[in-house]
Amino acid sequence: MTVNSEKQYDVLLDAREDRCPMPLLKTKMALSKMAVGGRLCVTTCDAGSLKDIPQYLALVGFSLLSVNEDNTLYTFEIQKN
Repeated sequence: MTVNSEKQYDVLLDAREDRCPMPLLKTKMALSKMAVGGRLCVTTCDAGSLKDIPQYLALVGFSLLSVNEDNTLYTFEIQKN
């Protein structure tokens, strides 16, 4: 997990090497450490994340700003509300 200097998001979570359920668990952990209004960018190659991450965000009320799919790379931009 790294802090982004460009400020399009506050934290970048690289979960490309992780498989289910780790991308979701790492997303939860990163969001728990962030302030309200913070933005998180998650990258993963786990196709299960396309279902898991949006469902979790809907459950807790955080905003899914965008989802991008490029072959097997999935990028989620999230805002903690």
